[in-house]
Amino acid sequence: MKNRQVARILYEIADLLDLEGVAFKPRAYRRAAQAVESLVEPIEEIAAAGRLEELPGVGEAIAKKIAEIAETGHLAYHDELKAKLPIDLVRLTQVEGVGPKTAKLLYDALGVRTLDDLERAARDGKVREVKGLGAKTEERIRRGVAEARGVEHRERLGLALPLARELCARLMATGHFARLEPVGSLRRGRETVGDLDLLAVSGEPGVASAAFVALPDVAEVLAHGAKKSSVRIHGGVQVDLRLVPEESFGAAFQYFTGSKDHNVALRERAVARGWKLNEYGLFGAEGKVLAGRSEEGIYRALDLDWVPPELRENSGEIRAAERHELPALVALPDVRSDLHVHTTFSDGTASIEEMVAAARARGLSYLAVTDHFRFAEVIGGLTAESLRLEIEEIARLNERLEGFRVLAGVEANVAKDGSLDVPKGLFRELDLVVAAVHSHFRLGRKEATDRLLRAIETDGVGVLAHPTGRKIGERPPIEADWDEVFQRAAAAGVALEVNANPERLDLPASLVREAIAAGVRLTIGTDAHAPEHFDFLELGVLTARRGWAEAGRVLNTLPVEEFPTALRP
Repeated sequence: MKNRQVARILYEIADLLDLEGVAFKPRAYRRAAQAVESLVEPIEEIAAAGRLEELPGVGEAIAKKIAEIAETGHLAYHDELKAKLPIDLVRLTQVEGVGPKTAKLLYDALGVRTLDDLERAARDGKVREVKGLGAKTEERIRRGVAEARGVEHRERLGLALPLARELCARLMATGHFARLEPVGSLRRGRETVGDLDLLAVSGEPGVASAAFVALPDVAEVLAHGAKKSSVRIHGGVQVDLRLVPEESFGAAFQYFTGSKDHNVALRERAVARGWKLNEYGLFGAEGKVLAGRSEEGIYRALDLDWVPPELRENSGEIRAAERHELPALVALPDVRSDLHVHTTFSDGTASIEEMVAAARARGLSYLAVTDHFRFAEVIGGLTAESLRLEIEEIARLNERLEGFRVLAGVEANVAKDGSLDVPKGLFRELDLVVAAVHSHFRLGRKEATDRLLRAIETDGVGVLAHPTGRKIGERPPIEADWDEVFQRAAAAGVALEVNANPERLDLPASLVREAIAAGVRLTIGTDAHAPEHFDFLELGVLTARRGWAEAGRVLNTLPVEEFPTALRP
């Protein structure tokens, strides 16, 4: 599955063309990259079927380039552009404060080509000497390099999850596997994943292992054995396969899911009873097998309720399982709506009707169209006039729809001082106002907190979207007093969003749990800009589950008739 590889190359082409001053083409390549990145189906299968031009933003010229990457793993045109500017643009631009133009500036002035070069230049005080940068930029870059190092060699959940599922489907299709499941941090729903870990049962371990290393996705075989094999697939992700006997699968499933701290707590519980717990099973006196075939059996033998994988971080789940107090976590089938959706009225790729059709196909019963109000020329958002036209179009569409409802909303930008860009007179014509920060992310803690509080307490605001403003591996979260933000949001009746876009997953799970404790209600929004982005809902649900969110805490689970009255007291 080369989706990630194709998207990465297309994004880099866009950046390189930008640096050359080429007009229009960079945006076309970014749109194509976004379309490929959000696919669940392998891009090479779409290419083989001749369906590349069906993807949003993919015309004949870009389709040919995608086909070349899918077939060969590289693109001659990309190589030509890189030869003109020989730097690791992908890694450099993951650092806060370094966009493509800054990367080129650093290359021209200091010869910075790699992340190591950038780290050295910032550490030695060379960045501040570059005209147009300065000491503050140098400090931001120094912090950004450390943060980029922290997520180096890790894959976002939104790419790792479909990749693991595709690999499992291909392996199961060989007929050599009786059972095959992803484990590790992926199964726990963490926002980034290192290696992909697969756990399997097979009556022919040697044959099954051989089928694994022979997958067409494999770029390099790192290890090959009947019990464990490791490969690196195209795009650079390492995948490990472990084969275990059927009678040990439950114990191995629990053990290799982790987390390490959760497993240590379980082992200590077993030791306190004079038992032994490992990946092969739970053993009593004289090696008697007490459990091992199922995870549920392991937990039951230790006098615990089964703990959902998303909670296994040794953060109170063992005590809750012992007391039968684990939360009834929200699940994807509970979700009735998407409350953050964009269309061609702003920067989306599909019409309102097309987005409705995609939402209905995924079993949703309503959605909120929340196009951007124009706060910057690059967004091309709504004006007061076009927002009213959109409201009218939604009203006409609702008259024709049966069993589905479209809410008229808007995404209002939160300015540096906390004010919103949408005229307040329009608020009463809308079903939902979503407020969101899109700039000035590095304010001081008090200034950032006051900004969010002013937005939350603006009459008419229903949801604060992607509240921390972070982008995983690219931009750190806003520094704010989140306890104060949560308390004031709860008092104002404003919901906080779990933005399901794989670049964001914001609120993060840790803050979801704190928000719930403060009495805040949540929404899950995909921030969809294309029909396929509705598939991100699952990522939002996983993040909410990791934050111990129950269905009753998530407004998307309400029937549409109850939703408007649930906002604000």
